[in-house]
Amino acid sequence: MLAKLSIIFLALSLGGCISLGGDEKVEKQTVLGERDIKYYSNKTVTSLEIPPDLTSPSSQNAFKLSEYVSNIQEDTISFSKKDNAIKETSSILGTTSGIEVKKSGNRRWLLVDQKPDAVWNLSKSFFKSNGFAIKKTNKKIGLMETDFLENHPEIPDQSLGVIRSMLQKQMATKYTLPIVDKYRIRIEPTDNGNRSEVYLSLTSMEEVITKKGGNDESTIWQSRPKDQALETEMLYLLMTFLGSDHAVAREKIIQAKEEQKITVTQSKGVNGYAKLTFLLNQYDTWGNIGWALDQLNVDVEDKDVKEGSFYINLARTEDKGIFSRLFGDDAIKKSFQILVRQTESNITEVYFNALSEENEQETIDFSHEFLGNIAKQF
Repeated sequence: MLAKLSIIFLALSLGGCISLGGDEKVEKQTVLGERDIKYYSNKTVTSLEIPPDLTSPSSQNAFKLSEYVSNIQEDTISFSKKDNAIKETSSILGTTSGIEVKKSGNRRWLLVDQKPDAVWNLSKSFFKSNGFAIKKTNKKIGLMETDFLENHPEIPDQSLGVIRSMLQKQMATKYTLPIVDKYRIRIEPTDNGNRSEVYLSLTSMEEVITKKGGNDESTIWQSRPKDQALETEMLYLLMTFLGSDHAVAREKIIQAKEEQKITVTQSKGVNGYAKLTFLLNQYDTWGNIGWALDQLNVDVEDKDVKEGSFYINLARTEDKGIFSRLFGDDAIKKSFQILVRQTESNITEVYFNALSEENEQETIDFSHEFLGNIAKQF
């Protein structure tokens, strides 16, 4: 009996997530609208242990919104679905909004028959109702981003290390390693500001086992491939939150028609920096670049649609690793400009400029890597 209690104590002390269960459940495919999404809104992500040479995750200060964002109501950090903010929007949510689903390649977005201010407020309430704290907002460019929240899916037995495998043999358990997700919503005015385009994107990190089976077995955090089904499910939930009927929203997302095929090529531009060429007009190229920056979780500081510029902050590969680019507010970042210019009818070029005007080879190489990553999104 004592040995059994010792095993249970060891299991709990490992800091992972264990869900007690009996027989294994048969995994089944769920359709849009039936996926059960549950985030641990009462947990901050303080257990992310990053190697000391990398930047620690900024989500260690999760849910202290006033430290990150100014001029925003503190009630956005409340997680109750029955609080005052949700009640205040109930009258709006009760009215079905005109919402269409647009699609281009892998990109889906919403065209909402409401002004950006109304969509902005509803989007904040949407995140709140799902347990997320809003870490960053920039209303000037219509962008808000949540902090990371933890999501615990089951992992296959063969993916477990020696310690966890031993525990599974002793107890009827399923051991899970944490996944953390964050979301970004970007709202673009259209139709002279009377309607809104709404984009939602997902970024995930996962804890994985290193040196599996060895005495020094450990875990690290790394970028996780996008769960496209989860992102689409959250877009569906957002659509219904904005006022669409559930059945109508499901049908529109599934039946969304391809707007156009995206053709993009990469080449060398001015001063050796990379450039991309799209077989699109400037307006459509601008929209696609904005979506790609969302997908890559790029920190967009400002943008100017008339000038055709995105002003972004990035840590070059040589300066910091992948963790700092995803997590770190303290990463060594530099400012760059992405310039979108139409050169001919339905031909638009995208340029990379280093605002420091230092024509370093490292930055030139990075421009090709970065614009190459943008091209891969299409």
